[in-house]
Amino acid sequence: AKDLDDKCTRFEKKLYDLELTRNIALQTGPQIRLMQSSDTEMAQKIQSTIVNTIPLWKSQMVIALGIEHSAQAAKAQREVSDMTNELLKKNAQKLKTATIENAKELERGVVDIETLKQTNADLISTLDEVVKIQSEGREKRRIAEAELGQIEDQLKNKLLETASYSQGSRQS
Repeated sequence: AKDLDDKCTRFEKKLYDLELTRNIALQTGPQIRLMQSSDTEMAQKIQSTIVNTIPLWKSQMVIALGIEHSAQAAKAQREVSDMTNELLKKNAQKLKTATIENAKELERGVVDIETLKQTNADLISTLDEVVKIQSEGREKRRIAEAELGQIEDQLKNKLLETASYSQGSRQS
């Protein structure tokens, strides 16, 4: 009985280990897909930046040359200088904003910590539930075994009673 109980316990543990492995495998797929999606989006973002930035640089160079050629007079030069200063300030501000946003995005993990907390909490909850179910199962089996013993004792007593009655009626 002890060997059978030990084997049952080992079997339950093996099932539990397989269930854990299955759960981890189920989580791994979405995690890999999230990483792939993030990598693909970042590559597209970089490609878009390259495609759009070079023509922008070219157009900015053409504008700068045109401004330089048209700035013959002192008044025009002053206006061009004012415009250039404003453009530099705006571009510097835009560059600052874009660089900060890019840095934030690049420093962000592939999976948010909240997601990992949630999956961890779900896993812990699952483990707690499995332990509870196993404990309840063991308790139910223990109670059932006791009831089976009582049932068996009742049957044996009835059989003995019946056998005694049968022998008593034969002797009469």
